[in-house]
Amino acid sequence: MNELDKEMVFFIYLLENYAAYKNSSADKILKEWDDAGITDFIYNMYERYHSEDLQNAFADIDTLLVTKKKSL
Repeated sequence: MNELDKEMVFFIYLLENYAAYKNSSADKILKEWDDAGITDFIYNMYERYHSEDLQNAFADIDTLLVTKKKSL
């Protein structure tokens, strides 16, 4: 069995914690990120997000969602 790479492990951790922060489920949050087109961006922010407080990452994701929703 292959191990997940560190980026995927952190992405899952971030997703689950963000869902708890939003009092939601990971599948609903992932759908929201997918619908907004930001999932890949969040995944690729590993270097930044894993080295800072999760609340900073949550604030950044909240801003991304607001920005994307305004542009839709």
